[in-house]
Amino acid sequence: MNLPEALLYSPSHEWSKLDGDILTVGITDFAQDQLGDVVFVELPTVGTQVSARSAVAVVESVKTASDIYAPVSGEVTEVNSALTDAPETLNSDPYEEGWMFKLRVSGASELDKLLSAADYQKIAEAG
Repeated sequence: MNLPEALLYSPSHEWSKLDGDILTVGITDFAQDQLGDVVFVELPTVGTQVSARSAVAVVESVKTASDIYAPVSGEVTEVNSALTDAPETLNSDPYEEGWMFKLRVSGASELDKLLSAADYQKIAEAG
């Protein structure tokens, strides 16, 4: 399981990368592996205000559909529209080209609830 140390993780299998007050969000390598071949991605609309742990996107695979949750509260500032035409990017490159959306963080204290790679690995291994 690939878990970059520099990222933060959610128990619901999203990764996050903070750059100033912008948080880039995607799904973890573990999540894409569990989903199987991704065939469709529904992304949020730029400008949408989201609350921490609220469903903001959907990933559909050959196995199932899964909600993607906002790790923290904020405003969607950008989406990775390339995923619309190439949703399989989530399988092949979940941490780089497979990012899903970016949020301007409004609830900075909520970042403290995100997990390190080591803590997330324990959750993923527990199933």
